[in-house]
Amino acid sequence: MSFQRIRLCSQSPSRSLLLRKAGVRFIQSPVEYDEELIKADSPKNFVYQATLGKYQAALKAYNYKKLPLLCADTVVTSQNKILRKAKDIDDARKILLTQSGNITSIISCMIYKSSKLELIDISSTDYIFSDFDTDDLERYLASGEWKGKAGGCMVEGFCKPYIKEVRGYESCAMGLSVEKLLPWI
Repeated sequence: MSFQRIRLCSQSPSRSLLLRKAGVRFIQSPVEYDEELIKADSPKNFVYQATLGKYQAALKAYNYKKLPLLCADTVVTSQNKILRKAKDIDDARKILLTQSGNITSIISCMIYKSSKLELIDISSTDYIFSDFDTDDLERYLASGEWKGKAGGCMVEGFCKPYIKEVRGYESCAMGLSVEKLLPWI
């Protein structure tokens, strides 16, 4: 299957990997948007506002009629808390302990815009985790691999052995629901 070429307005290595694996041709062109300005009352509202902000920045920078735009953002939530990127090791520990033995939802939003279509999707994947082993958690924290990751980890990394059940698409958890995008491009 051959897809039209698109502009991915994200610097995420995971999103670019998902598109490459799906056979989508793209140019990666990140845009700047300050998520710290967002005031949201729910994780879904937060991720939508973040994606919309990136989308508006992309519309100012690029012509979607020449090359369709794809903007996306992802948020991690557990126990009704938005779990952002940890500021330091103590914050990372707190974020990870929030997820230990609980359900963690990874919510991704995407906006795709071409000359013929504007698609907005918000998808969620739930991970049910068993309790994290304390020694394993401390080794992970000491490794620094949690840095720069929303929720403190990637499900294909530290959290993987603790997954009891998954509900939803793995691609959503990696930052882009490609299964929902592909029929439209």
